Amino acid sequence: MPSIRKRGDRWQVQIRRQHAPNITRSFLKRADAEAWGREMEVEADRRCLKHDPRVLDRITLGDLVVRYRDEICANKKSCDVEQTILNAFLRHRLAKRPLSQVTSAEFARYRDERLKRVSPSALNREFSPLQHMYQIAQSEWGLPIIDNPLKRVRKPQNNKPRTRRLQGDEYARLLAAAESRRVKYLKPMIILAVETAMRRGEILAAQRGHLGEGMRTLHIPETKTGVPRTIPLSAAARELLSHLEKAHPSTPLFEVTENGFKLAWQRTVEAAGIEDLHFHDLRHEAVSRLFERGLSMPQVASISGHRDFRMLARYAHVSTSEAAPVPIYSLPT
Repeated sequence: MPSIRKRGDRWQVQIRRQHAPNITRSFLKRADAEAWGREMEVEADRRCLKHDPRVLDRITLGDLVVRYRDEICANKKSCDVEQTILNAFLRHRLAKRPLSQVTSAEFARYRDERLKRVSPSALNREFSPLQHMYQIAQSEWGLPIIDNPLKRVRKPQNNKPRTRRLQGDEYARLLAAAESRRVKYLKPMIILAVETAMRRGEILAAQRGHLGEGMRTLHIPETKTGVPRTIPLSAAARELLSHLEKAHPSTPLFEVTENGFKLAWQRTVEAAGIEDLHFHDLRHEAVSRLFERGLSMPQVASISGHRDFRMLARYAHVSTSEAAPVPIYSLPT
C-alpha cells in the first residue's frame, strides 16, 4: 500500500518498492493522493516504474556526446562534419556537467555565448546532432531522460540564403587563375560545376564508370538528398571530359582530396582578385543559367537534384536580358 501522510496543508504519497527508487508526490486533496497512489502501485507491480534517475548523476554530457559520435555519427553521410562539431563541443565546459544538471537554461546560455563568435546557421548546425543525440538516448539507450532540453531552446533564424552570382568578367578571371596554377584538376572542376550544377562533394566522388555512352550523361549514385540521379552533360562539359585519360571505371574523374581542393580553390580566388566567392556559389550560378536557357522547374530539378521546389526557387535569380531561347540540354529518359 502507498504511504500517505499530511504535511502542512498537503497530502504526501510515497511509493516504495525493492530494487526501485522511492517515488514521492504531494497533493492538495487526499482523494487525489489516494488515486495517484493506487495507479503507481499498479505500475510498480507491473515493473513499469521509471529507471533510477540518479544514474544521470554518473554520466556527463560529454560521455553522451562521445557515445553518439562513435556509434551514431559513424553511420551518417555527414560523419566528418558532425564529428568535427562534436569534438569541438567536447572542449566546452558544458560537456563536463552531469546529465542531471544540464537544462534548457544551460543550452540557452551556450547559445548566447556561441552567437558572439559564430553565425546563426553555424549554431543551428551545432545544435542539430546534439538534439538528435538526446532523442536517441531517450528512445534507444534507455537513459531516464524525461525531457530533451534542446527542444525548448529558442533557435536563431538561419542566415539569409546567398544569392551570389558571377559578375562581369569574374568567370574568365577565375578560369585564367585556375589555368595558371600547377593543379590540372581545378579548371575542369570549375567548368563542370557551372555546366552541371553539381555539388563539390558530387564532383569529387564522380568516377569514370559513372559517365554514360558518348559522355552524354553522368550518373551520380550518392547525393546529399540520398536520391541518385543522372544528369545530361552540355557540350562544354563533354568537351572537357573528353580530354581525361582513360582509366579504370572506379577511378575518380579528379584525383584530389576535399581538403586539397579547398586550399587550391581559396588560393585561386585570391589570385583572381575576386571577393566573397564560395565554390557553392557556382551551383547557384549554374541553376540560374539553366532557368535563363528556358528549362522548366521540373527539368532544372532533375539536373540539380533539388527535391523541394521552394528551395530551388531561391536559386533561380534569372537575368532575362541574357536568356537564351533554346536550351542546350537534352534530358535523359
